[in-house]
Amino acid sequence: MSRTWAEFLGDISTETDEPERTGVFARVRESLAKSRRALADQLAAAAFDPGDDEAWERLEEALIRSDVGVPATAELVRRLEARSDVVRLEDALVEEVGAIFGGPPTLDLSGAPSVVLVVGVNGTGKTTTIGKLAQKLREHGRSVLVGAADTFRAAAEEQLEIWARRAGADFVGSPRGADPAAVAFDAVEAARARGHDVVVVDTAGRLHTQTNLMAELEKVRRVIEGRIERAPHETLLVIDATTGQNGLQQARLFGDAVGVTGVALTKLDGSARGGVAIAIAVELGLPVKLVGVGEGLDDLQPFDAHDYALALVSG
Repeated sequence: MSRTWAEFLGDISTETDEPERTGVFARVRESLAKSRRALADQLAAAAFDPGDDEAWERLEEALIRSDVGVPATAELVRRLEARSDVVRLEDALVEEVGAIFGGPPTLDLSGAPSVVLVVGVNGTGKTTTIGKLAQKLREHGRSVLVGAADTFRAAAEEQLEIWARRAGADFVGSPRGADPAAVAFDAVEAARARGHDVVVVDTAGRLHTQTNLMAELEKVRRVIEGRIERAPHETLLVIDATTGQNGLQQARLFGDAVGVTGVALTKLDGSARGGVAIAIAVELGLPVKLVGVGEGLDDLQPFDAHDYALALVSG
């Protein structure tokens, strides 16, 4: 059953309408249809013979085609081989995929204010993810300030301000070409002065191979750390699911540079590579915290491991 935003944000009340939960799962399942088809032939059989080496090979090939990746595929197969009850492969695979992700992720909002730093390469959907997250935070009673520390890309500030206003969030921008770390500083100070609960800081989209830009990002983080204890409380890496295994390399390098705490996986609605979430969990130990399944304001959802596993492999 799909997790609610209240559960994800740590609110006491977790009540929600059942149709809303069902609708969330339906969107995730639809978004993973292409990945699911890559597994369909192997999982179609009602019975699975653990003693059939060719059956295991077919499963491995299907998982790799779904962009689970070789190490994560090996881990999944190892888990399945260790079980004595693998008769219906689909059910066992759902259980093991869900188990790989561990407990349900949450968003750390323990700061005063809490700081969420958002990073990622160009074109992943960072701006829209920030806007949708700000709206959900507002819906759940948090006052939010959005800081535009992407001072490089033309029109980045204007686009982010539009999303912030739509979400009912406060906004701090700067002239193009300004020092991103200075903008982050101003955003944090403004949030403190105005009594906001959460400040979400955007950063310039950059290739993870651009050493100078990654160093700039590290500076932004250091400035934030210097203003609020334990900040940033969350560093979310936005990854485009359609990039497949390249997303894994992005997660690895951004994690090394700025200590990523979780992933927002976007564009699942256009991807046959939804299995990359498993690769990120197995190889890097990073939780997927949010998934984007469309362009609508409600198409950003808290990650639910069971629903994801069911949507990925269930026929």
